[in-house]
Amino acid sequence: MLSRLTRPWALVVCAVPVVGLIATAAFAPLPFSVAQPGLTANVLGDNRGEPVITISGAPTRATSGQLRMTTIEATLPDEEVGLGEVIDNWFRTDRAVMPRDAVYPSGGSVREIEEYNAEQMRESQDIATKAALSHLGLSGSEVKVTLRLADVGGPSAGLLFSLGIIDKLDGDGEGGDLTGGRTIAGTGTISADGEVGAVGGVALKTQAARRDGATVFLVPKAECGDAQAELPAGLRLIPVTTLDGAVDSLVALESDPGAVPSC
Repeated sequence: MLSRLTRPWALVVCAVPVVGLIATAAFAPLPFSVAQPGLTANVLGDNRGEPVITISGAPTRATSGQLRMTTIEATLPDEEVGLGEVIDNWFRTDRAVMPRDAVYPSGGSVREIEEYNAEQMRESQDIATKAALSHLGLSGSEVKVTLRLADVGGPSAGLLFSLGIIDKLDGDGEGGDLTGGRTIAGTGTISADGEVGAVGGVALKTQAARRDGATVFLVPKAECGDAQAELPAGLRLIPVTTLDGAVDSLVALESDPGAVPSC
């Protein structure tokens, strides 16, 4: 037989399981990763004492300015993230709380994920080389390009690798630097035919870029809105959809900066 509860007691009884769930969630790991602005690297320079881009089979040119690829740093795939950490980082502009599956491929061990990201980087480098040489009308059988960048995985540096190869081989096409002597940063995947693809974490990457001295940031056009969300002062966003378009925008920054579109 069930007895009838008064309203105050009913609320107390109902609150017990809710409090229990909250307490459990506070200590249980959640399927999230916390990301922050990561390192940037000048693809026209050195990394760990070696040139990021080495070219043989064609004359190269000395460059000024920088082309900085950008990254985010995220909690490791096997690192536990609790409710307190999620709440603490949720409202910070220099952090992002993201589903773990959006940062790392699911179903793999830490080592498998690291190997996957490394393979993605290798493939991105090969494709970036093909796209750059195609843009310049050069043959991959004659010109050899080696790309080295330690401790970075994934395909999102493809655009910057291609631009770096073009700058070392041809500059702006008229004897000047593709960078115009500036510190240019950016992100974006690249396809062999020069299409620029979207990536993740652009709002954090713009912060990393400005921190390391960039004044211009190349962003996949589809992600202009995300990039504007926490845009640092002094950083100009230039939307790109193709490698040819990215080159044209950088060249135009010298001759007619007002004609270059911004996000």
